[in-house]
Amino acid sequence: MDGSAVARRITEATAERAAELTRATGVTPCLAAVLVGDDPASVTYVRMKRNRCAKAGIRSRLVELPAETTTAELVATLTELSQDPEVHGILLQHPVGPHIDERAAFEAIAPEKDVDGVTMRSFAAMGFGLPGFASCTPGGIMRLLDAYDVDPTGKRAVVVGRSAILGKPVGMMLLARDATVTYCHSRTVGLSEIVREADILVAAVGRPEFIKGEDIKPGAVVLDAGYNAGNVGDVDFAGASARARLITPVPGGVGPMTIAVLLEQTVTAAERLTGAVEAPSGA
Repeated sequence: MDGSAVARRITEATAERAAELTRATGVTPCLAAVLVGDDPASVTYVRMKRNRCAKAGIRSRLVELPAETTTAELVATLTELSQDPEVHGILLQHPVGPHIDERAAFEAIAPEKDVDGVTMRSFAAMGFGLPGFASCTPGGIMRLLDAYDVDPTGKRAVVVGRSAILGKPVGMMLLARDATVTYCHSRTVGLSEIVREADILVAAVGRPEFIKGEDIKPGAVVLDAGYNAGNVGDVDFAGASARARLITPVPGGVGPMTIAVLLEQTVTAAERLTGAVEAPSGA
């Protein structure tokens, strides 16, 4: 599954919407990225996202905070950005330092600017099928399934991982599309046997090649949301490719889709906040 190609199409459409918004209102969509500390991977991710913003006609604002920033200081920064009318979307690059209450920081982001889909309100909206912004990686996964005409209805979907911004929401999205969903995690007994039953497998555990090729059901669709050192995903790509009907590579699969959805949702937020389009009821 060529996530780079699908993401490129989404970003091109997003750029057209951003340009139209600017022509109509004089407002350029703006995404504020908050980076705490100088973790090399986080710095790289933020740089990549800012470069994609420029290509999509989205203004990016980088807010760099020292590693010793406290929870209260981070919350204050995010609250200020939430109240800034020139900012339409807010991204807190995570993980933050272990001394910071990450959930408290996420909840300081105004729901209408939560274009990364990390707040509890966004999570509830995903669970109840209400208007709101999707967590970007799960949203990207669902868009990939649609792009390749994979209908989850009636399928057995297995999600390996239960994080609040990836594993849990993607399972809820699959459930909303009438898949039968099983969550697996570090305490799961008989993981290989469960994985072998998956028509759709989402790997989001953060361990290189944790899912073995021989455990992939023949004809399954495999979405590898992992990214580990050495450009290695959570799935044994070579082994899984021999059995799967469709599979995402790492890199070039889920990753580009995550950024594409982030940019798309930023423009959507800008359209709603400027009144260019009406926000759906409950958003």
